[in-house]
Amino acid sequence: METWFFTFKSYGYKNLNDFAWLFTSKLVPILLLIVWFITCKHWWYHVILIPIAMYSFQLFTVINDDKQYIDEVEIYWMIPIMMVVVPIVYLIRIKLFDKLVLGIDLKKIEAELDEYDRKEKEAQNINELK
Repeated sequence: METWFFTFKSYGYKNLNDFAWLFTSKLVPILLLIVWFITCKHWWYHVILIPIAMYSFQLFTVINDDKQYIDEVEIYWMIPIMMVVVPIVYLIRIKLFDKLVLGIDLKKIEAELDEYDRKEKEAQNINELK
């Protein structure tokens, strides 16, 4: 298909409408997710990277001219990304939950344990002197 601006070769698509539909159905969610990622103020915003990566892989397969299948194998590329992002987000959640909801401050607990150990050693020293 030829236009004033460029020539479009089908590369397996029936026409330009099919390509445009697939391209925009991947590009628009990517752009919206990126805006959400940049503007999100919640602690879990790194989880948004997972769908961004998924749509990016899908967009690459739409643009790639030697594709056979679209939207079928991208999940296998996502597994390594999820193996990194999910544990990081979970650890952040645990630390925030402990500190904000349960009121557990690990530094205060450590200071209390050190004070307990100091008092215990003093009691042992006094007992040894007797």
